[in-house]
Amino acid sequence: MKIAAIVGSIRKDSYNLKLAQYVKERYKDRFELEILSLRDLPIYDQDIENTPPEAVTKFKAKVAAADAVLWITPEYNGTISGVLGNAIDWLSRVDKVMVGKPSWIMGASMGLMGTVKAQLHLREILFAMGLSSPLLPGNEVYVGAVHEKFDAEGNLIHEPTVKFLDAVVDNFLKWYDTYHRATVAAK
Repeated sequence: MKIAAIVGSIRKDSYNLKLAQYVKERYKDRFELEILSLRDLPIYDQDIENTPPEAVTKFKAKVAAADAVLWITPEYNGTISGVLGNAIDWLSRVDKVMVGKPSWIMGASMGLMGTVKAQLHLREILFAMGLSSPLLPGNEVYVGAVHEKFDAEGNLIHEPTVKFLDAVVDNFLKWYDTYHRATVAAK
């Protein structure tokens, strides 16, 4: 299974990027995770949406080729980041590569609540007509106080969080399999 990870932070030492890298490494025997960079995506512009720059074309092609998308969002001002919103704008236009593509969401912050507000907004956005992405229900991953849960090498060292991630990954893979079989059977 191929999963595209879209991390809503472009900061080099982003905790959300560390979470994506941890998921990629820990579960490499269960799925292939490609972390997509948002750094080179230009600001969405309707004037060029039908002939977008190469960075947009490549980004959308990678999402289209993935079996599912893992969204890993920080929380900026109680919502998703601007770079994540921009990526979503590109994905929701013209060929709409997210429609019907299964998603799941995680997020990390130094605050105790993790990224609760951002994830609530992201869930609403992913149900918009240009995206219509089915979401793994009831498995929210809010990694709060993240600065205390990773070591200097990027390893998640908080055992309860590791066990919870293990359970969510199991739940996602089971849900995806059920969703995928049902989708194939409906065709």
